[in-house]
Amino acid sequence: MTHAAVIGCGNLARGDDGIGPHVVRTLAHRGMARVPSVKLLDAGTDGMAVLLAAKACRKLIVIDAVRSGSAPGAVFEVPGRELQDRPPPPTSLHDFRWEHALYAGRRMYGADFPSDVTVLLVEVQCIDFGMELSPAVAAAAEKVAVRVQDLLR
Repeated sequence: MTHAAVIGCGNLARGDDGIGPHVVRTLAHRGMARVPSVKLLDAGTDGMAVLLAAKACRKLIVIDAVRSGSAPGAVFEVPGRELQDRPPPPTSLHDFRWEHALYAGRRMYGADFPSDVTVLLVEVQCIDFGMELSPAVAAAAEKVAVRVQDLLR
């Protein structure tokens, strides 16, 4: 059983929306990809990938972008127990996101789905086409990478 899955969600081609994959790449460059008990995954926008990668892990960390109206780069840490409610049903598999994966995984896999879930959300500034993070979100990416490392200790 893999101890932990760290899953970055978001679209790398849409600026700050790519925060999750950026953090996963940072962690890989820091050697986390060589830790046998940790699975790193850039899930992009594929909620089904989150569902499948989380199965049989004890700990799940999801990183994604959010638009809440807060200051760009603000980081929100949401414990999985706060995400028990059923999200609005997706209209297609393209709309099946990580929150749907958490809900479905708990019901489908039971004890084989992680009970220790943390979601780290970063407030975006710009989601225009482009591969770079805005300065505020790039600074937040570093904070999130450090927080993930702390959560895995």
